[in-house]
Amino acid sequence: MNGRHTGVRSDAANLPTLTNFLQEFWSAAELPPALAPPFELALEEIFINVVTHGSYNGNVPWVEVSLDLAEGGVTMTVEDDGPPFDPLTLPVPDVAAPLGERRVGGLGVYLVRHMMDVVTYARVGTRNQLRMTKRLTP
Repeated sequence: MNGRHTGVRSDAANLPTLTNFLQEFWSAAELPPALAPPFELALEEIFINVVTHGSYNGNVPWVEVSLDLAEGGVTMTVEDDGPPFDPLTLPVPDVAAPLGERRVGGLGVYLVRHMMDVVTYARVGTRNQLRMTKRLTP
């Protein structure tokens, strides 16, 4: 079992479907449950960003999620057919600033970048592709 793939409409009601997909992958790959939370949080953050910001002119994006196990790590790829958007270009939030002085937004992507070992964005044809990799072994 190296990889799995699924797709859903960009609707918050589909988040449990994606979470179950991730949990089933984790179980089938016999990965330690304690290592799943960064992937669960990253999936939720990125998917909800597409739900919140990806619709345009009445079009609801299609989101595809791929999970691949290779060389001691897992790569999760989230693709959508929404308008071009590279979340990695968002300004880094000032997490040291007092709460009342912080800008709204951007914290989810910040967390994803810090929980994963490698995060990359590409525009592939008409699709946004965010790839997140984390080593599971020291």
